[in-house]
Amino acid sequence: MNWDWEKLQQRQKERSRTNGSGTGGSGPRPPQVDDIINKFKNFKFSGVWILIIVALLVLLAGSTMVYTVQTNEVGVIQRFGEFSKTTQSGLHFKLPAGIEKVTKVKTKRVYTEEFGLKADELSDSRSFGVSNDEIEVAMMLTGDLNVGLVPWIVQYRIKDPYNYLFKVADVRQLIRDMAEASMRLVVGDRSINEVISKRQEIAVAASVRLQKDLNEAETGIEIVTVELGNTNVPEPVQDSFNEVNRAVQEKEEVIYNARKDYNQVIPKARGQAEKTIETAKGYAINRINEAEGDAARFLSRYEAYMEAKDVTRRRLYLEMMENVLPELGNKYIVDSQQDNLLPLLNLGLKKGVPNAGQ
Repeated sequence: MNWDWEKLQQRQKERSRTNGSGTGGSGPRPPQVDDIINKFKNFKFSGVWILIIVALLVLLAGSTMVYTVQTNEVGVIQRFGEFSKTTQSGLHFKLPAGIEKVTKVKTKRVYTEEFGLKADELSDSRSFGVSNDEIEVAMMLTGDLNVGLVPWIVQYRIKDPYNYLFKVADVRQLIRDMAEASMRLVVGDRSINEVISKRQEIAVAASVRLQKDLNEAETGIEIVTVELGNTNVPEPVQDSFNEVNRAVQEKEEVIYNARKDYNQVIPKARGQAEKTIETAKGYAINRINEAEGDAARFLSRYEAYMEAKDVTRRRLYLEMMENVLPELGNKYIVDSQQDNLLPLLNLGLKKGVPNAGQ
């Protein structure tokens, strides 16, 4: 498009003359407040403009009367700043802005607060460590007067929107302060070895303690979980602490081996002792039974002897001879009235054995 530069320059000169009449022609004069007010006074509203303004006001008020609450939210209605009611998920209506105000609170969302964590390790909460920027938060005094580094996280959700909005001024700061106080209290009741080896137990105790404090403060917060990271001792004393742990482990290993040997030797010795005792008891019972049998047999013979002494005496003699004579070997019977024997008779007597006639 071609411009008519001569006409444009002529218009600018006319404007500069008109605006510069009161300023000595030094330049264009800016619009004054009086001029603007006079223009509004001279402006006349027609019926069309009034309808347009009313329609805009109605649309503006209507847009503030309708609101939507999501499935994970709860709507809190305030009327002239005072709590009125709560609404669940869905489409709702309220009075226009300036009369009623709605605040949406996410009751199903899980919030997380970190204490002494490394930013690059938050993705794996089971192995997170201590950040150098927050080492003072993670540094705690244990029950045995040692210093431990305890990083942890707290996950929570909003349970009571009314208490959450109106009972506490700064809920997040209150949670951080109470979480740190609860963790320090729980860690202060345990030794450094327990802090390092019993993280789950400490996390549960800290969660219970923190929930109790939050309920007493009427914060409307529900603790979902408390999880500890890699607990350890400060870096300057880690080498010494590891040496102590190795010494303790060696001590426990020696005690374990001693108990193992004890459990192997002592039960075996006790078994042998019980076996010997039972054998002795069996032998004693056997000897007692034999003695009782011999006594019973002797009494029966004695009773038979008392009834027939001659017959019993002869029977006993014959039974004895029956047992003795087979053990004597060859026997020679010589008449007692014989005066001498033939000298050539070889009786086969052994040296030291007396003559049968003696």
